[in-house]
Amino acid sequence: MAVLDVHSRSLAKSTALSEYYDPTMILPLDVISVLNRARISFVLVGLHGVSGWMKEPRATQDVDIIVSAKHHKKALRELIVAFPNLEADEQEVVTRLRDRATHEVAIDVMKPNELYRAAFKHTETITAGKQKYRIPCLEMALAMKFAPMISLNRREEDKLQDAHDFILMVKANRDIDLKKLSELGDLVYSTGGIELLELVRKVRAGEKLLL
Repeated sequence: MAVLDVHSRSLAKSTALSEYYDPTMILPLDVISVLNRARISFVLVGLHGVSGWMKEPRATQDVDIIVSAKHHKKALRELIVAFPNLEADEQEVVTRLRDRATHEVAIDVMKPNELYRAAFKHTETITAGKQKYRIPCLEMALAMKFAPMISLNRREEDKLQDAHDFILMVKANRDIDLKKLSELGDLVYSTGGIELLELVRKVRAGEKLLL
């Protein structure tokens, strides 16, 4: 229970930090409440979902969720009804819900790829107030940071932020299941597990990561 409490406290801290910088932001628990009320299967990811594994919450501009493929359209519909200031921007790997006035992203609804589909099998269930929600388990959270770190389409500054978060997660958690981590890394690409384990080794050895 203590481990799960870390994540609920982390969500509260990342929310407070984010709201300080943007008092008009849509709060993670409000998104969670909408999805729970509609009985939509989802996993909270992004900074709000993984900062408990980092032990150092920080601010972020949006709420990231993975929704099962069968619930994707329903999730978009429910969220736009709940937050009518948002409109959908369909992209290849994500539907971005943007503010109609500012066009800033408020919610990212990820489209399940192989790794994201597996996320539903590798979660921790967290309770925050009256709401329950799922976050990625430690190994899945690391794999989800690994994937954008090596992406050819990711901006360099964003890769460096991903690497920062990855390093913090490795340093904060000594009990990583390396076998599970390798298997999840292979979902990113065929031999991704080998590279992912090598990145963990380098962090633990204090070596520089070259992306």
